[in-house]
Parts: sequence; C-alpha cells; structure tokens
Amino acid sequence: MSVNEAAALVLPGASSGVRLADVAPDWLAAAAAAPRQDDGSPGALPPHGPLGSRTYEAHPTVREDGSVVWWLVDDTDHRLAQEALLTERERTAFLTRASNLLLSSLNLDRCMGVTARMAAEHLADAAVVISAGYGRELPVVTALRGAAPAHASVVADPSRVPGLAEALQGFPPVPSRWIDPSVAPPWLVPADFGPVGAMAIVPLPGHGVPAGALVLLRRGSSAAFTEPEEVFARLFAARAGVAMSAARLYAEQSSITETLMRALLPPTLRQVGGVEYAGGYRPSKDHERVGGDFYDVHPATTEEGTSLVVLGDVCGKGLEAAVMTGRIRTTLQALLPMAEDHQRVLGLLNTSLLNTHDARYATMVLASARREGGSVRLRLTSAGHPRPLVLRTGGRIEEVPTRGTLVGALTQFSAATVEVTLGAGESCVLYTDGITEARGGPMGGAEFGDQRLHRALAECAGMPAEAIVEHVQMLASQWVGTGRHDDMAVVVISAPPSNHLSAVDGHTRGRFTG
Repeated sequence: MSVNEAAALVLPGASSGVRLADVAPDWLAAAAAAPRQDDGSPGALPPHGPLGSRTYEAHPTVREDGSVVWWLVDDTDHRLAQEALLTERERTAFLTRASNLLLSSLNLDRCMGVTARMAAEHLADAAVVISAGYGRELPVVTALRGAAPAHASVVADPSRVPGLAEALQGFPPVPSRWIDPSVAPPWLVPADFGPVGAMAIVPLPGHGVPAGALVLLRRGSSAAFTEPEEVFARLFAARAGVAMSAARLYAEQSSITETLMRALLPPTLRQVGGVEYAGGYRPSKDHERVGGDFYDVHPATTEEGTSLVVLGDVCGKGLEAAVMTGRIRTTLQALLPMAEDHQRVLGLLNTSLLNTHDARYATMVLASARREGGSVRLRLTSAGHPRPLVLRTGGRIEEVPTRGTLVGALTQFSAATVEVTLGAGESCVLYTDGITEARGGPMGGAEFGDQRLHRALAECAGMPAEAIVEHVQMLASQWVGTGRHDDMAVVVISAPPSNHLSAVDGHTRGRFTG
C-alpha cells in the first residue's frame, strides 16, 4: 500500500508496504475486501463511515495495473446539514400537529392533557403541566410516556421548586443545568418514575397573562437537556400556552355569560295570592335563549295584596335586545313601591330609557292583579302594546281597550288604564306581536293573525293558565314550522275555578274535582 500526505494525516499508521486492512477502519477495510463492480466500486452507494471526529465517503478508482486507489472525501459538514434539516422537518411537523390538536378544543382540562401527553412522548420521559391557579392550589396534569394523563389539584408552594414560581409568573426560563433535579418534590414526580436525572421548567405564555408552566423530567440514566432541546421546548410551550389561555378565557366568558343569561331568562310563574300565573317564551332563533321579549310577576308582599305583572317587547332581537330587557326589568324592580300608579311607573321608565345612549324603544303592558273573593280584579295599562285579551267561561273573547305611547320613544308619555274583573275559571292573556305576526301556514307566508289567536283561545275556555300557554305556543310553533319568526311571549292570568284544588304553595297546576 502507498499513501499520499493527506492520507497519512487521516490514517496515521498507513505507509508503503502496510496492508490497508491493518490500518483502515472496519467500514473501509470491508469495502476494500468486497467484490467490486466493473468500475471498481463495491456497490451502488459509496462506502461511508467515521474517521476520528469526521466522516468520509470512500470512492475507488481502478488503475491500469489493476490496483485500486481509494479517494476519501470529507462529508462531515454535508451530513450534519442533512441531519439538521431532517430534525427541523420533524420538529416542524410535530409543532404543526401539536397546534392542530391544542387548538381543536376550548376545554382547559383537555388542552392541559394534550400538552402533557405530547411533551412526555416527544420531549422527555414525563411531563407535568401546571395551570396558573389562584393561591396555593395548583391544577396539575401529569403524563408518563405511553400512559394517559392524570389530572389532580395540588396544594403546594411553587417557590420551593427552583424556577417554577418564576415560570408561573411568566418570567424567562431558568436553564436546566442550573436546576438540581434532586429537589423535585414528590407531587411533581410521577409515581414509580424513579430518580430524576434532569429537569427543565418552561413557562407557558398566554394572552397577556401567563397560562402556567411545563415541567419536563428525564430519568436518572437519561441525558441532560441540551440547549437546542430547551429552545424547542419553549417553541412547543408557546403554542400550548396560547391554547390554554384561549380555553381559560372561553371558560371565564362562558361562566359570565351563563350568569348573565340566568338573570335575563324569564322566571318560572306560579300561583300567587290565589291568582294563577303562567308564561311561555320562544326566542327568534332556536339556538338562543334570550331576546327582546320578556315578562315578570312581582308578587304582593301580603296574601291580600296586589301583584304586578309586566310583559314587554323591546325593539330588536338577540343579545343586544336582551341587554335592554335586563335594564328595563331592573328599572321596574326599583319602581315597585309605586306600582299602583301605572302611568307614573311607565312615565319614569320612559324618561330613564330616553336618558340612555341606546336608541331602542319598547312596548309593554302592566297588569295589577288582586284576588277578591272568588274573582280576580285586574288593572291593565298598555304602552303601545297589543291589547290584552280576556277569555270568558263560555269561550267569548274580549279585547281590553287600554292604550298608550311607546316607552323610550317620545318625551311626552300618555296611557289609559282599564279595570277588568275575571270570574272563576276566566283568564286574561297578554302576548307579544311575535305570535300574531308569525308567518307560515300552508303557503308559508300568511300571518297567524288576531283571528286565529282568538279562535285558539276560545278553545281554551275553563282551562288552567299553564294549559292555555301551552296551547297557544303549540299552535304558533306549528304555524311557523321551521321558518323565521320574531320572539314570542305569552302570559296568562287566571282566576282559579271554585272547585280547583291548589297544590301546596301553588307550584303545580293542581287538579279538578268532578
């Protein structure tokens, strides 16, 4: 064997007369001993392997005398670049998949579980996700590689773990080489995990506020976290933090919305002071729960006192109209001490609405109801609202001739109050125009109208208040079918028949005797 100066540097033991197999690495010696093709190469791909700290490709050339010259090409940088590119592609694919999984749900527990599971599978032997809590109670999700995440709530002091309190506050991470893994408390290490060999703590940044912290654990025999691994962990944590923050924000907004929604929903009506009340409401859109129609019954403070019934219709639909209904209901609640004077109440409400920045107006009707022996005395005042209807025992329908101007539209308000007496088994029906103006029917475009409503009520003579509400709602729903419609509300005030046996506290319809 003969060598040039460059080959002597790569193979220090090589010299003339020395066999290649004695000084070359195994991969090069095997390639030299392997059967060669016509061009002298040992196969389709050139042999490749390490020499010292570098890697080389070996390319043979057959000389005229039959000897073979091996040219060694240093490809270390090229292969390192290829490996780096492959690693970057794998990490990009992982981050893309992580983003898709994390952003597919607005449930905070699920986001924490996905974060812990993916981190344990790709970044460490185990991962712990700690949500930014309130006080010393920390929501924690722990995941071991190959196992399902475990959710728990831990009472602990994060300041006892180096870097954890800072991560929960959103400060930059502490390098893992500065953290002694032996100080990890038992609640941070999964059961049967064994000694912790390396620990990294990464903040989970959120929308304006920290979302939590991600703790990565490796077993004692595993290698420590490298700087590129920590950088990649922070990239993953940034995506997880955004998803967790969005889920938490959604949960908080949902809770607030639910609380406000409960305050805007119509109340459950019952018998008060010997008078039956029933109500029904259907918003303009089936997926909504509130809208512009509303009703309330403010019971009297004594059994013999007068209760105030309110049914109204705010201009508009949906949540914006529902906010106005909440404002009106709150104002009326404050005006209850003067509830006997309908015109004064409506006048003050009109002034209040005119002083707001919302240009919406409303129609409504007030009804004061008091039991007098076997009958019910009503005082009814309309403010631009459809006239109340009285259902007599024989099925006759009477329109109450009360009238008034809209509330919140004009500076000058006027209204007329009418008194009506309901005999035993008779009812007064208050409704919004969403019922009479509902379009549908066989041709799909006809209004339900006043006459159909009158006929529907005539069929309800002698029926309890709740049954009348259900009958009107059923016919109106059948009329509109799946078509578009406005909010629909109806309230029935009834004088119970003399042979009606009321249930305890009036919370049910009771029953009739024969």
